[in-house]
Amino acid sequence: MQELELLEEHVSFDGVQYKYRHDSTTLCCPMTFSLFLPDKEKFPNPPLFWWLSGLTCTDDNFTHKAGAQKAAAKLGVAMIMPDTSPRGESIADSKDYDLGQGAGFYLNATQEPWSKNYNMYDYVIKELSTIAHEQLNLIGKEFISGHSMGGHGALIIGLRNPERFQSISAFAPIVNPSQVPWGIKAFGEYLGDDKKDWLAWDALALMKIASGKKIPILIDQGEADNFYEKQLQPDKLVEVAKEKDYPLTLRMQKGHDHSYYTIATFIEEHLEFHLTQLTKKD
Repeated sequence: MQELELLEEHVSFDGVQYKYRHDSTTLCCPMTFSLFLPDKEKFPNPPLFWWLSGLTCTDDNFTHKAGAQKAAAKLGVAMIMPDTSPRGESIADSKDYDLGQGAGFYLNATQEPWSKNYNMYDYVIKELSTIAHEQLNLIGKEFISGHSMGGHGALIIGLRNPERFQSISAFAPIVNPSQVPWGIKAFGEYLGDDKKDWLAWDALALMKIASGKKIPILIDQGEADNFYEKQLQPDKLVEVAKEKDYPLTLRMQKGHDHSYYTIATFIEEHLEFHLTQLTKKD
């Protein structure tokens, strides 16, 4: 059992917003994560919504800017938000915003100096999941979502674990990182020069080889997003989904950009989407 240090506790609507710190054995450094719980008496066993944030973000970005607590309290959804990378003075870093601390890309790095600490995939899917399930007693059905780099993370984690997650959603995700500048830069550093090794962390490549259970995916993409054409390219994932008969919905949102204003506008619809998939399965 890991020792959890409670850093913050705030009543929000009919629930409570928490922030914790713990010493991660996977990332070899202290880590923070945030957790929202709806009213325990009304929702004793709530489903769990995982949110993965994007480049430069921490777990605070979603809790402070998305405005999701009101909807989560009403719908009875617990929400857990990890940080985006290992952090600390002894942790490898870069002067660039899209590499190093704040830019973990939700993979397991294999190259020095990153491999010791940059194992965000294992952190999310194993260590933090164990904390959520065994220490926080969050044992309800699970969904996963995220924004930009975190949308990439939600897609790859969901596609790699279709038996665990009921559905996936994303805002402006990087869907084909092995072919766009953000991903090429990060994957080359974290995973090395052999691009075959990159495909295990690329949503488009994973969907191409997907077999078995197909879980529903919802993507919202702002038409005014400056990164849409060069870095994100969700249309490519739609093409593969059609070929594979994968249940994916892409919604192009007129006038919306890459910011949290877009997330705040549609986050309640994403929570409702996930709960709808859960209802279909019951």
